[in-house]
Amino acid sequence: VQLVESGGDLVQPGGSLRLSCVASGSIFSINAMGWYRQALGKQRELVAIITSGGRTTVADSVKGRFTISRDNAKNTWYLEMSSLKPEDTAVYYCNADISTRPFSRKDYWGQGTQVTVSS
Repeated sequence: VQLVESGGDLVQPGGSLRLSCVASGSIFSINAMGWYRQALGKQRELVAIITSGGRTTVADSVKGRFTISRDNAKNTWYLEMSSLKPEDTAVYYCNADISTRPFSRKDYWGQGTQVTVSS
C-alpha cells in the first residue's frame, strides 16, 4: 500500500490550497483517513480525520479554515485550506488506517508535502 500526497506549495497569508492524498495497492478497506503536519522543530500534530462513515475531527487551530473530505471510490481524500496563516507552515502528511484483508488493520503514511505560508 502506498499513499501519495500532492498540492503543497508556497502561498501568501490569507490564501488557499487543496492537498490530495491517493492510496493505492492491495486495499480491502480504508477505515479512516487523515492529515497531520509537522513544523520545523515541533512534534507532528493532528490536523483532521475523516472516518469511513464521514465523521470528521478537526484540530481547534484550523477549525473553520480547513475542511477534510474524501472520495471513497477513488481512495482519495483532500484537505481544503483557506485563510492560511504563517503558522500553518509545515510538512503535511496524509495518514490512513487501512485493511489489506478482513480483520487486519495497519497505519500507513505518505511521504509529506511542504506547505509554506509567507509573503
